Amino acid sequence: MIRLALTVCLLLITKIAFADGPVTAPTKRLDIEFPAISEMSGVAKSRTYDDVYWIHNDSGDTARLFAVNGQGRVIIPKFLQGDFYGEVPVAGEKPWPGISILNADNVDWEDIAIDGDTLYIADMGNNGNARRDLGVYVVAEPNPYQTERTRALKFIPIRYPDQSQYPAKVWHFDSEALFVWRHQLYFLTKHRKPGKIAEWEKGTKLYRLDSMDTDKVNVLKEVDSNDDLFIVTAADLSPDQKHLAVLCYTGLWIFDKPKHGDEWLSGTAHMMPLALSQTKQAEAVTFTDNDTILLGNEEGEWYTVKVDDVPPYLPPQSDK
Repeated sequence: MIRLALTVCLLLITKIAFADGPVTAPTKRLDIEFPAISEMSGVAKSRTYDDVYWIHNDSGDTARLFAVNGQGRVIIPKFLQGDFYGEVPVAGEKPWPGISILNADNVDWEDIAIDGDTLYIADMGNNGNARRDLGVYVVAEPNPYQTERTRALKFIPIRYPDQSQYPAKVWHFDSEALFVWRHQLYFLTKHRKPGKIAEWEKGTKLYRLDSMDTDKVNVLKEVDSNDDLFIVTAADLSPDQKHLAVLCYTGLWIFDKPKHGDEWLSGTAHMMPLALSQTKQAEAVTFTDNDTILLGNEEGEWYTVKVDDVPPYLPPQSDK
């Protein structure tokens, strides 16, 4: 019922947003055909293994990751081939269950980021704005060709500095977007109307994580905000650290690296409108290289966008 209400609401938003003209669309790249990747919520391109992308599902799944190649084909460790199959069922074999992450639970995994050979999995989904167990799992990136399970190195508990009630009076404490800059984690928020799971408010806040203690809750620091972004679902930084991609249901944003500090949302912005009828519930984004962005939706579709094809953002004109 929640997903149906979400879809209806977004279709109305899209119809209103694009009634005045055509939409410049991303390029469809492929469909992921492995059934176990059923609700893709995060994707990150490996920096260690060539042509490897790490994917996780949304809440309701077990604590696991899937590695796929650039053709969207699931990667199964060589020593397990013959026991498990990928996209095509094989008699006597089981479907590949992915790489299990021990010492972890998928309460509401919403994004994944890479820093060198370390993976960060954000268990920061907070639809009802009442969770007090938010945090990030830290995982040493496994070799996808040789690994069937690995341990989370640690879990970093997190809370927002401006939330003191659970649920909060203002529902601005759900995050589905994570990126790493200068070895620090950054989170962008997704805003809802108070008490309304599938009704949203415009705007996002950017928070930085300054500590990674495991025996106490780490308090985020707010560093920036932007009132124009709407329903933020994912983020990623380009390999050269010059551009931040922020994915929303109705638009793909690109922000240039700030000249000073880490106010990523306050500098030069570009935005490509997205039509829900095409990209649907797009909740995963990663740079494949400095010039190309990959978008993924919960239906398992991948799209690509060239950075140079995203036009400058022109704020709406005031009526005053």
